[in-house]
Amino acid sequence: MAVDPITMTLVQKRLDHISRYMGWAMTRTAQSPIFSESHDFSCFLSNARGDALSVADGLPIHTGGGDFAVRAVLRDYGGDLHDGDLFLLSDPYEAGGNHLPDWTIIRPIIVDDRFLGFASNRAHQSDIGGGAAGTYNAAATEIFHEGIRLPVLRLFERGRVREDLWRLLLLNSRTSDLLDGDLAAMVGSTRTGRDRVAALAREYGLSETEGVFSAILDHAQTLMKEMIRTIPGGVYYGEDVSDTDCFESVDVPVRVTLTVKNGHLHVDFSGSAPQIRGFKNSSLANTSSAVFLAVMSFFNGRVPQNQGAMRQMTIEAPPGTVVNALPPAPMTMNTVHPTSEIVHAVWRALATAMPLEGYAGWGKTCYCISSGRKDDGTYVMYHWNGSSGAGAVRGRDGFPAAGQLCTLGGMNLPNVETYEQIYPVRIDRYEMRKDSGGAGEFRGGTGLEYSASTSQPAEYSFRSEGSCKPTGYGIAGGEPGVKGTIAVTLLDGGEGIAVPQYGIMQLGSARVDVSSPGGGGFGDPLRRDPIAVQRDVVDEIVSPEVAKDVYGVVLSSNSVGVDLLATEARRQELLRVRCPTP
Repeated sequence: MAVDPITMTLVQKRLDHISRYMGWAMTRTAQSPIFSESHDFSCFLSNARGDALSVADGLPIHTGGGDFAVRAVLRDYGGDLHDGDLFLLSDPYEAGGNHLPDWTIIRPIIVDDRFLGFASNRAHQSDIGGGAAGTYNAAATEIFHEGIRLPVLRLFERGRVREDLWRLLLLNSRTSDLLDGDLAAMVGSTRTGRDRVAALAREYGLSETEGVFSAILDHAQTLMKEMIRTIPGGVYYGEDVSDTDCFESVDVPVRVTLTVKNGHLHVDFSGSAPQIRGFKNSSLANTSSAVFLAVMSFFNGRVPQNQGAMRQMTIEAPPGTVVNALPPAPMTMNTVHPTSEIVHAVWRALATAMPLEGYAGWGKTCYCISSGRKDDGTYVMYHWNGSSGAGAVRGRDGFPAAGQLCTLGGMNLPNVETYEQIYPVRIDRYEMRKDSGGAGEFRGGTGLEYSASTSQPAEYSFRSEGSCKPTGYGIAGGEPGVKGTIAVTLLDGGEGIAVPQYGIMQLGSARVDVSSPGGGGFGDPLRRDPIAVQRDVVDEIVSPEVAKDVYGVVLSSNSVGVDLLATEARRQELLRVRCPTP
């Protein structure tokens, strides 16, 4: 059916608002700080075939491959869907999941006995059992070490909860009190989505609504085809490398070849590393999400983020590799790594095609999770306040302390005062890290200096991908961000502890000190606006020494002004050093 563009736009905006409203309901009712503080969940709406129509609220790594999960429901229960049914899943091998901690609630939208689609919420649970509290078991060598595996389960049947299944889920979590409330919040958020989509469908008519859903996807496909046509046709290569398999130092490359032809993009990961022992293997759903994230961000929001855009892309991920692992490979870390490597590899390939549109790399993770006993059970604290800086792009500095690349800045850093109230922790330091962002005409985002003291024994799970080398690569003449560091000191006696890049340790009361990595810079640092450099010095993001020796900016004695003549002379001097005359 023909759909006029005004109606299509209005419905798309309505769907986006519904998706956001689902997120607001989740934030206000969830029990865990991972949701109410940090927003580590994503809501999305799909049509009856499982194609995502709106992913307006949440983290892109959750939603780019959400169709894998919805289609698993259709595969297992497609002929047996009823109003009031609710499905739950997580398994990356059997149920289209990203990784086990991301539980997905999927609710059919049935209006006047007509099946229109699904309202879904994918949320990272605080704990799902397994070998380490908080789900990140750095010692895992198979998925069975990582927690409960959920195939597609009917959690509600015609509006009635399956109490036995609900009790089973709570029994497999160290934080069952939180899980009980969080699951209820997820259920409520999808009910909100169903009710509002139903109201929209009754307003426009059921058949007309289905027609608009199809038009929305077709429109995104058309726009994506046009955007891909802006990339010069050809074959482009990109690569990013991890330096550990979680147990020893070893290169784990992710290699990608992009073929651009006739408005279509083929993404081929042939040549990537075989799957590894550690928990940084990707499921196909997660890899698809990472590709979607990389390509859609490169086009800077100029294409609606729905499944229609994905029709112009194909992905080739050889089974048995780190980007499409086979059972029983562990996977819990995959939404962060190798997602970061996948996105960086795709960005690097795209930058060879369109250098001025390239994105500098984000600093990789360098922090830990701590867990221990409290009066009413177990606590799990994610030290996200040690997050890394984002890469710069042409025209904009990188975001400071933006967190993991897989979130694109969509996950909030928790409030330190709230953390001090609910955990046995004192935040001693939390500030921008000086000289951490990669220098460039547009500077990389800064990391953080973070220090937290825990007053009682705890288990620590370390995840320090960015601690051995700079990981936020520079682009177009920009410099990389600095690498991160993480240190632990026992409070009883002041003994320093050697921290593994990945690993689990049981420690007494201790202080964790994180200097998180910075993002990469874009463009020649000598082209940076001197006033911007002076502002960074005043803000203590850049030191006077780096301002002079890297950016070539000479400030007045009190740093309140720029000596323009001296700056020009200094920049000419640095250029001569860089390119000496024969």
